[in-house]
Amino acid sequence: MNSSFNKLLTFKTLITGLMIIIFSINLLMVESVYALSDSKQLVLDAWSLVNEGFYDPEKFDEIQWKRIRQKTLQKQIETSEEAYSAIEDMLRPLDDPYTRILRPKDYELLKSSNFGSEINGVGLQLGEDDNNKIIVISTIGGSPAEEFGIVSGDFIEKVNGISSEELGLANTASKLRGESGTKVLVEISKESGELREIDLERRSVDLRPVRTKRLRDDSHTIGYLRITQFSESVPKKVEEALQELKEREVEGLILDLRNNSGGLVSSGIAVADSLLSERPVVETKNRNGIKDAIISQKETSFDGPMVTLVNKGTASASEILAGSLQDNDRSILMGEKTYGKGLIQSLKSLGEDSGIAITVASYLTPKGNNIQGQGIIPDKSLDLPEATDYGSADDKWVRNAELFLESLLENEEVSNQNIEFSNEEINN
Repeated sequence: MNSSFNKLLTFKTLITGLMIIIFSINLLMVESVYALSDSKQLVLDAWSLVNEGFYDPEKFDEIQWKRIRQKTLQKQIETSEEAYSAIEDMLRPLDDPYTRILRPKDYELLKSSNFGSEINGVGLQLGEDDNNKIIVISTIGGSPAEEFGIVSGDFIEKVNGISSEELGLANTASKLRGESGTKVLVEISKESGELREIDLERRSVDLRPVRTKRLRDDSHTIGYLRITQFSESVPKKVEEALQELKEREVEGLILDLRNNSGGLVSSGIAVADSLLSERPVVETKNRNGIKDAIISQKETSFDGPMVTLVNKGTASASEILAGSLQDNDRSILMGEKTYGKGLIQSLKSLGEDSGIAITVASYLTPKGNNIQGQGIIPDKSLDLPEATDYGSADDKWVRNAELFLESLLENEEVSNQNIEFSNEEINN
């Protein structure tokens, strides 16, 4: 009896001891979680935001995403800068240049370009090609980069002597920005392999996202509308521009999206909404594989014939707009094949001053075409040198679009005359 009682007592003591040990371990784990420094908490917050929103969760299993978090948090991270570097290392295996950490300066500049009318820098919109080289998507009109002849398709090799391969996309873009009056040394290469160094002086670049004018000849009046990027104010500015052109009795419209590298997707969709009547604008595909078609409203701001100009600097939100106009037979596309960015990013705040951009969806044109890495092929290719000043009198692309619109309008007049003539025959 005593032996059985002693065994039971020993067993209870053992269980109690194990429970105390387990409870203590749990307490230590809880304490370790709550004892994260602010810098490590920044890393954990970044990981969580990407984990919840990234458009391709299958990638997580492939790269052992949870293990990356664990290994990153084991590093010595004591400052914000160390946290940003750790987040960059953590995001690199995702192999998505558009999912990136934005340091305070870059975060503020990106918000300014999306919501403001000017930025400080050299005026370059950058991306990565299939070989992870930093490529110029487009230059901003009137910027130092444009003045020095940097064009779409050029590669950024070095910034202030540091290789762009070492810097990566986000840091290359960051190095190019800065206070007005300061200089940055940039090494550029052409597709031909030609190298040159350029000393660019940063300055305030007026984005002027919407520009318009009226083109007239002896028989027709045509409107010209250029959109240089899609910031928050653009849809309203486009509405105002289209209303002004209608009041000036334009018969057709040339929409110029050359070197428009994108911006806010919502703004691009809103502009499509002004030009399409109850038609699909774009389909989005999120991490759950759901495709949501966005349909335009019934009322339009302009319903006359159109030509849309695109080139290899036309990217992202401007490709959404161009693709919707082409697939709905609303506008002829003229120019060059577009850049091919079919991914959508969401911008999230991280800590007090920094942010993180996360690719949350891909998009397809109304006919189901995937633009990512493919671009959009125009209906009519233009193998002509581009003007240094888009929309000017020596812009041959605009002149070609103008001539095409005039032929459409003249054919329409002939068709209307034939209809009137047929009605006269019937009435007689």
